Amino acid sequence: MAKILITGGAGFIGSNLASRLINGGDEITIFDNLSRPGTTLNIAWLRNRFGEQRFKLVQADLADFAALIQATEGAQRVYHLAGQVAVTTSVSDPRKDFLDNALGTFNVLEAARQVGDDPVFIYASTNKVYGGMEGVAVVEADRRYAYADLPRGISETSLLDFHSPYGCSKGVGDQYTRDYYRVYGLRTVVMRQSCIYGYRQFGIEDQGWVAWFMIAALKGRPITIYGNGKQVRDVLFIDDLLDAYEAAAQQIDVAAGQIYNVGGGPDNTLAIWSEFGPILEELMGRPVPVESGEWRTGDQKVYVSDIGKIGRELGWAPQVGVGDGLRRLYDWLRDNQQLFDHL
Repeated sequence: MAKILITGGAGFIGSNLASRLINGGDEITIFDNLSRPGTTLNIAWLRNRFGEQRFKLVQADLADFAALIQATEGAQRVYHLAGQVAVTTSVSDPRKDFLDNALGTFNVLEAARQVGDDPVFIYASTNKVYGGMEGVAVVEADRRYAYADLPRGISETSLLDFHSPYGCSKGVGDQYTRDYYRVYGLRTVVMRQSCIYGYRQFGIEDQGWVAWFMIAALKGRPITIYGNGKQVRDVLFIDDLLDAYEAAAQQIDVAAGQIYNVGGGPDNTLAIWSEFGPILEELMGRPVPVESGEWRTGDQKVYVSDIGKIGRELGWAPQVGVGDGLRRLYDWLRDNQQLFDHL
């Protein structure tokens, strides 16, 4: 049994991670300000599933360093998942984005360094640290964009280019996390995550697009496609992401100080509407109307993770294919539509 802190543990990824770790008998503290839509529902789900005594909830903000110190005391593992999650929000309120992501990550690292029990520290970074990748050659086909010369996708050796305030703030956390291993010996692992989707994802227009499109279609909400819908992303089901976290924690002698791209890779890609639209319409059994909008700041025409490094070093690879994963998410959303009435 390990003593574990999950910041953002009431969110989509965090609640799934908490459920897995509680099932495994670990002692869990969730640190979350419950500001995101769906977080209170996720906490209620965890309490209903495991009872009041199986985990501790600390409702506080990452800016509250005293609360973080108390929550991190003696932690043997820290999963830092909390923060501001949308590019659009970072553009409209860059100060809050900086405080939540850059300063927030620094605070969690300092708490882990000061009072943790030599913890494993896993940071949920993002592919947005690579920026718009304007220098990467892209070709356009009938239904999708593709890299001209990168069949395996973008590797961890690619240049960083923090395009958008969100990219900057997450990039600061990314580099601080790496450096805390090099300077202080904190056993950190940076996971540069692509598009993660799955159960308990309360997607909104600005973040969590796979779930949002499904929720909007089920609830009759308007859907806007920004750009031409041919933008390609690699997508990864939540269970596979948690397996990657577990692989890093269990093989920390290899993973400590490393940065890994974690996504579906070239075998699990999807054009956001030209390919996903027909799949969604097949799941729904009817056409799904959409509107068109202008391209958004920092939107990459293609992002596909080269996941070769984590495969070679930790033996990890996605197990849930796109078709299977989309069906699992759709079935869960369809059967739990009442959870989304507030969106």
